[in-house]
Amino acid sequence: MKRLWRTREKRPLQTSFTLDFILFMIILLVLALGVYLFVSLDVTHTFAKYRIADPDLKVEANAYMDDPDNGIESKRLLQSGGWLEVLDNERKVIKVVGEKLDLVSQYSDDDLFIGLENRSEQTYFYSLAHFPDNASGWLLLKIPREKIDVSINSDPLISYLKHPVSFYVLLAIWLMLLLIFVYSYWMARRIRKPLRIITQGLNQMTRGKYNTRITLYAEEEFVQIGDTFNYMADVIERTAEEKRQAEESKQRLMVDLSHDLKTPITSIQGYAQALMEGRGEDEERQKRYLTYIYNKSAQVTKLIQNILDLLKIDSPDFMLHMKRQDLSEFMREIIADTYGEIEQKDFVLQFLAPDEGVYASYDSELLSSVVNNLISNALTYNPPGTQLRVEVLASEDEVIIEIADTGIGIPEELWSTIFDPFVRADKARSASGGTGLGLSIAMKNMDKMGGTLQLNKRDNEATVFTIRIPK
Repeated sequence: MKRLWRTREKRPLQTSFTLDFILFMIILLVLALGVYLFVSLDVTHTFAKYRIADPDLKVEANAYMDDPDNGIESKRLLQSGGWLEVLDNERKVIKVVGEKLDLVSQYSDDDLFIGLENRSEQTYFYSLAHFPDNASGWLLLKIPREKIDVSINSDPLISYLKHPVSFYVLLAIWLMLLLIFVYSYWMARRIRKPLRIITQGLNQMTRGKYNTRITLYAEEEFVQIGDTFNYMADVIERTAEEKRQAEESKQRLMVDLSHDLKTPITSIQGYAQALMEGRGEDEERQKRYLTYIYNKSAQVTKLIQNILDLLKIDSPDFMLHMKRQDLSEFMREIIADTYGEIEQKDFVLQFLAPDEGVYASYDSELLSSVVNNLISNALTYNPPGTQLRVEVLASEDEVIIEIADTGIGIPEELWSTIFDPFVRADKARSASGGTGLGLSIAMKNMDKMGGTLQLNKRDNEATVFTIRIPK
């Protein structure tokens, strides 16, 4: 039985229904044959008679359409006492072939309907045909009724049956209802099991069990539904997990943000209180206290700005301004703006970029933020004399920007979390300062532009940040 189910997996539902219908029709024909044999055995005798005065005479008006005037059939009709009438679309007689024995010159619809019933008491036998050309009207055949004798089962049929007609009507209704029930059950059985499995899976999903998966042994359409359900479950489970992680990250972010804001604000309050209480007697101490207050307030301002940048990137209203531009020229402008600071920090700069244009699609503001952040980190956390390399490389599909230094480096155990919020550079490089949000913002900026940001090291370069931008 299992093998039969598996063979249905590659079979469309329409094919299964067609095969079931063919089988059902075979059963229906067998039952119909059985009923026929039963009724035949139940009939004592039947009787039929169909007689025309001239056996070769055609009594259908269609037979005279080709040549109603001179055809062989028309001559035989006239010899039998009949005639042909050509009617226009208003059913008015416009032409007569033969000798017209009545005085009717125009017919109403009721006249034709009654005449075509050809009752035994009628004077003439009627047959009507429409010319192929709609504008030509109708052809009406009339023959004296006594020339034609038609009888089918002249005696009532019920007199030849052993049971009343109602018995056979009820028998036919009962068999039809039975067949409808059997066929509907057969079809329902075909789809009930896979639908029940799908419903159970949906119920599990509504209860929050997002790891639910279903397996269907049914027709191709149900297998596709099962695959779609499993894909949907994968997406929902992944989304739920991402939402849970986002909530945890949000809580952790709020805790870290509270801590990072509390520390400098506490320092600002302490120094401000000392000044307010007059503990800064000499001018030099007052200046030192004010410098502390200024530095801590600048740190708070920078932290708040980074938080705003992080929220702005994640906002659904954030708009990218992607444009295809020359990256070599773009990097030259950034290096020119930061060269004074690089020289002041006593760094050794090595800038490499192709002379010809290297074009890629990017947002200038976001990419500038990424590059400036990486260069600023290198200048902040490394000692004087560090070599700083900034290089632009081009390949077939992407443009690569490398920002590397020979400084103290970042411990490899922090590489997996260095792009998370509030992983501070002071922990990574044993220095002070920073908000711990710069690299997280840089990573989000690259994700927005469809690029990547990776951390590595190479030879004597302790830190190598690689930016990849698709062309």
